[in-house]
Amino acid sequence: MKQYQEMTKEELLQEKESLEAAYKAYQKRDLRLNMARGKPSTEQLDLAMDLLNNVLDERDIIIMSNGLDARNYGGLEGIPEAKTLIASMVDAKPEQVILYGNSSLNMMYDTVARAMTHGICGNTPWMKQENIKFLCPAPGYDRHFAITEHFGIEMITIPMSEDGPDMDMVEQYVNNDPTVKGIWCVPKFSNPQGYVYSAKTVERFANLHPAADDFRIFWDNAYCVHYLYDEEVTIPNIMELAEKAGNPDIVFEFASTSKVSFAGGGIAGMVSSRKNIDDALVSMSIQTISHDKINQLRHCMFFENGKRIPEHMKKHAAILRPKFEAVLNALDRDIAPTGAGSWVKPLGGYFITFETLEGCAARTIQLAKDAGVVMTGAGAPFPYHKDPKDSCIRIAPSFPNLEEITLAADIFTVCVRLATVEKLLSA
Repeated sequence: MKQYQEMTKEELLQEKESLEAAYKAYQKRDLRLNMARGKPSTEQLDLAMDLLNNVLDERDIIIMSNGLDARNYGGLEGIPEAKTLIASMVDAKPEQVILYGNSSLNMMYDTVARAMTHGICGNTPWMKQENIKFLCPAPGYDRHFAITEHFGIEMITIPMSEDGPDMDMVEQYVNNDPTVKGIWCVPKFSNPQGYVYSAKTVERFANLHPAADDFRIFWDNAYCVHYLYDEEVTIPNIMELAEKAGNPDIVFEFASTSKVSFAGGGIAGMVSSRKNIDDALVSMSIQTISHDKINQLRHCMFFENGKRIPEHMKKHAAILRPKFEAVLNALDRDIAPTGAGSWVKPLGGYFITFETLEGCAARTIQLAKDAGVVMTGAGAPFPYHKDPKDSCIRIAPSFPNLEEITLAADIFTVCVRLATVEKLLSA
């Protein structure tokens, strides 16, 4: 088959007629399929149901190693066993971990909010500084960008590559502009492209020389244990590198069990320096007396303080992998021969990023919606929802069952091809 850009107008018109017929047939089926968010499926959530069967009826179980009763107030930093669990996920030390509630997103929001109202480690609150900025590697996580936009922080787009953000740009901004206060990072299986930051990229992050004392790297290690295959992917420990470089306070690292146990009922932690943790505790001690230590304890019992997580995540991978491969197979079969887009096969994480020809993403997503397939909105992976090329589409295969995702992928490829042909005919 000829690639679309090599076709004559007559050939494109013929292809358009064929695609429209296939598309209308899908529309008649009145489907309701959803590939919009990276939600775990019911089958994945069922893997952790024994969390609810851990009946805490023995006093020696609920008294923690530091003597704290998990049922009572206190222990704002979290129980020691839960610190060990989170530390095991990101190769950190338990003493570097502070526990929050169930959501790392909530932690990130709170961290930005504290910086806005009270500053970081004695520095002037961000809200009292003028024209503060955040660096936003893009395509990236839309909820990160929503936080900084919510607080009125100017966002600067940093291009992404397979090695991570453009570090020349990052260094230029961070090392020379004191109004740059932070950068969002998803270093392992990035959202949405599935990229893994290279060792060199992580090292350059650790060795930044910020012009602002209150600059921080928001290192959202959300997919640190979320492999799709047996192949293990590792990245250097940024906390160790930063300390070695004389930057012990430059990193806020976030992790949670949101897609390991229950999406709405996991545990979340922040890994950072003692100075940063003590600074956060000042506000946290006023915000709450303690987080849910019973939930922390349940997780520690179920995952044996982190030892069972690798085994547990292989069960997740066995559910997710066929769904990802169904999408990738459809792209290989229907898109590759036409040249109507490109994509990267991720080794982990929750998303596949598809790049249409320039100017085709919004139209593709609208076509999919009208055929019963809901996807993340066009532009979502960019600050202010502005994709400069209108080409990036985030595909989330996790939530539908395999039959549904296979059908959704078939519909998606028809929509991509139809949008591409329409674009070429209008040129």
